[in-house]
Amino acid sequence: MRTITVKGVGTASTKPDLIVISLSITEKNAEYIGAINGANERIEKLQTAITTVGFAKEDLKTLSFNARTNYENHRAVNGDYKQKFAGYVCDYDLKLSLDFDNKRLAETLTAISNSGANAEQSIAFTVKNPEKVSAQLLKSATENARKKAEVLCAASGVTLGELVNIDYSWNDISIHSPSVYSKQLRCMDAAPAAAMPEFVPEDIKSSDSATFIWEIK
Repeated sequence: MRTITVKGVGTASTKPDLIVISLSITEKNAEYIGAINGANERIEKLQTAITTVGFAKEDLKTLSFNARTNYENHRAVNGDYKQKFAGYVCDYDLKLSLDFDNKRLAETLTAISNSGANAEQSIAFTVKNPEKVSAQLLKSATENARKKAEVLCAASGVTLGELVNIDYSWNDISIHSPSVYSKQLRCMDAAPAAAMPEFVPEDIKSSDSATFIWEIK
């Protein structure tokens, strides 16, 4: 049986409809319980802040938690560097998701910045239904591969037959807009939500591929 093997590439352009605010808290203390309590107090400030703009406390999700010992390098009399115990560190990574809405984003960021939690922030624009985008990519890849195969067969004077095999390796596709929403926290502390600029993120461009084998006659 003669065959033709073609790689199909699927592409999709999607408008973001979901905003994800990532928050990180790092608390240091000489005592373990002090680090834990300090981090929890800052999280409570964040929870209180988001409730003022319509969220529930439970909307602030914990992505990771890490409590560890902290060591610092010190130079000894002989010039050598040695590690010295410096207490404990507690790290929390959290996220807050909301429908794409510039006004609500501005209100939320202002509330977080004014909470006193001193959390590091980053913002991503993505989609609520990534599975739908993945399905669109695979459909596009299939159509792309068949079109290529038909062109190759026509140019070679053969006929495209039955599909024999599909080879697809699952990939972790990034479905995030490349746009960056950046701000200075100290400026935000004094800026009301109404003073925040309108922000239109770039569309999300994604791609995926699969390999198809057809019989040729």
